Amino acid sequence: MATERVDIGFVGGQVLTAKLGEDALKDLRAALAGGASGWQDLKSDDGQIAVDLAKVAYVRIDAAPHQVGFISED
Repeated sequence: MATERVDIGFVGGQVLTAKLGEDALKDLRAALAGGASGWQDLKSDDGQIAVDLAKVAYVRIDAAPHQVGFISED
């Protein structure tokens, strides 16, 4: 399953960066779109994260491809 790097911004300015699988990201977006409140557990590559949905201000999904190493410009 592919993972996405996601920034979850909270009311007050804090930002949590996590690597979420497709299912976890879909569940989070569905809960936010449905106006859910309370806590939701997200399974990330780094472990389980509990998020208070009522305090989420935004979700940003990283669109840039990830590269390892140096890029040679010939």
